[in-house]
Amino acid sequence: MGRVILSGIFCASKSDVQNSSGSESAFTPQKFIACVSREESGRRVTKDFGDRVTLLTGENVKGVSEADIVLLCTKPQVAKTILTEKGMAQVLEGKLLISILAGVTIDQLKGWVPESTRIIRAMPNTPCMIREGMTVLSCPVDTRAHDKDFALWVFSSLGRARFLDEKHLDAVTGLSGRIVCSVILEAMADGGVMMGLPRDISFELSAQALQGAARMVLQTGKHPSEIKDSVTTPAGCTIAGLLTMEDGKIRSTLARTIQEATTVASTLGASQAKSEK
Repeated sequence: MGRVILSGIFCASKSDVQNSSGSESAFTPQKFIACVSREESGRRVTKDFGDRVTLLTGENVKGVSEADIVLLCTKPQVAKTILTEKGMAQVLEGKLLISILAGVTIDQLKGWVPESTRIIRAMPNTPCMIREGMTVLSCPVDTRAHDKDFALWVFSSLGRARFLDEKHLDAVTGLSGRIVCSVILEAMADGGVMMGLPRDISFELSAQALQGAARMVLQTGKHPSEIKDSVTTPAGCTIAGLLTMEDGKIRSTLARTIQEATTVASTLGASQAKSEK
């Protein structure tokens, strides 16, 4: 996800993202440092970004020492190990740490870093790569306005972004992931293939249908049921298809899917929390 976020930022830079005065945003970073633990990961970074990113392998403390803002994109299970390694506390003093780790709370992060380190949590999703992402952020009540503005600028350049209370982030993780939509898209395309459409055409039609429906909700503010009812004519093909979906309990199945994903998201940082007690 770190590479995804970098891709979005670089894409935004190519598009000359500007502020209201027409000049380059004051938030635009001047240097990027990528810290990786494996050479394989380093090769992917180099392939994607070349010399636009300074690559450090196994040198987290050095990387953080040279940075003003730290974006934490590790697996939740190794966050504590990284943040508490020798020398890390000193180089994190007074810096902004933005964590995208699912299930790892702000309180947990506070326990692993110096008191002077400012913390913001963010839950982005993969469509950030094409600047169609959805990111929800959370932070302590005393967070500096500039820190919030910077985090919002970063993730707004990758799609949509908003702040919510931290208690909602597990549900955000369960809801805004791309997997459910990918399965729905694949199923729609399979239906088109079953009815004789070429697979590539079926995927294109299905993807555009989902994108169009989502944009109508976002841009018009209409409830999805209002949009559905506007195209559902008596004895038509739409109502026939809708009834078939209801026979399969699609609403409850999808809702339960989000419920289960949220439950699992809430446990991702639990093992470390238990070890600290």
